[in-house]
Amino acid sequence: MPKIKSKIIFVVLGLLVISVFVIMKIRSKGSGSEIINETSPMIGTIQTFISTTGTVLPKNRLEIKPPVAGRIESILVQEGEDVKTGQILAWMSSTERAALLDAAEGQGDKVLKYWKEVYKAIPLLSPIDGEVIVATTQPGQTVTASDAVVVLSDRLIVRAQVDETDIGKIKLKQSAFITLDAYLDARIGAVVDHIYYESETVNNVTIYKVDLIPENIPEFFRSGMNATVDFKVETRENVLLLPVEAVRREKEDSYVLLKQEGSNNPAKRIIKIGITDDKNYEVLSGVTSSDTVLVTTKKYVFSGVDSSGNNPFLPNIRRSGSSKK
Repeated sequence: MPKIKSKIIFVVLGLLVISVFVIMKIRSKGSGSEIINETSPMIGTIQTFISTTGTVLPKNRLEIKPPVAGRIESILVQEGEDVKTGQILAWMSSTERAALLDAAEGQGDKVLKYWKEVYKAIPLLSPIDGEVIVATTQPGQTVTASDAVVVLSDRLIVRAQVDETDIGKIKLKQSAFITLDAYLDARIGAVVDHIYYESETVNNVTIYKVDLIPENIPEFFRSGMNATVDFKVETRENVLLLPVEAVRREKEDSYVLLKQEGSNNPAKRIIKIGITDDKNYEVLSGVTSSDTVLVTTKKYVFSGVDSSGNNPFLPNIRRSGSSKK
């Protein structure tokens, strides 16, 4: 048994030595190489945004409720239908009228018609110009004064949640873009209509609600849809732009490496940068559009086999020409 244990320990130590050798070889030869690209500052437009989430909601949601308890006789509108102020949405009978008509049905059509004309049904009218968003009540259904027979919306908006650290950058009439989770290809322009004064705490974060009115409401807009809202904070046109990977940092300074004609050594140039959209920097000073900026990227290559083509797990055997015996 002691001999077997000694052999096992020897094998384990041997494997450890080989593993260390392989790792060192990979690190030394597979660490990667630098690739140098050239670019020049370009004149363009840069914009900064604040992104957050939001929900499609009616700006004003009105529930049309009956003045008395009774029975719905007919619904005259459907969901998605546009209605005008004063338009009749439904007819209903009070509890007394419904009981009277039920009794008159057994006395013939003439008696039923008489009581329908004498005891008029109650119309439910639209108080606004808007769209029907709920109309699920069926004729014959019994309702109370607290039941909503039809629900109207004057227009759909998007209510966004903005972090308190960003709310100071949001202004009335500020431009924004809305992207629905269900329709990612559609980017809808909008403007800020209202900024709420009272905050809320969501997941230990203080947020303020902001209402946005879409410039054009697509047909596929539905109440309750989730959206991403991008508030346009700042736009600068005809400015000098550089890719973010071209700008380097050293303490509080920003600098770039410029190509020098007739020299392999680049020149270091301190620059002053402005806003960024995470892809480009606005360059305020230090370079011009005629300068050539060097952009260095690193290419990582994993090398499991050394340059000679030998397997690192096998002894390094040199192959020479065939020898004569």
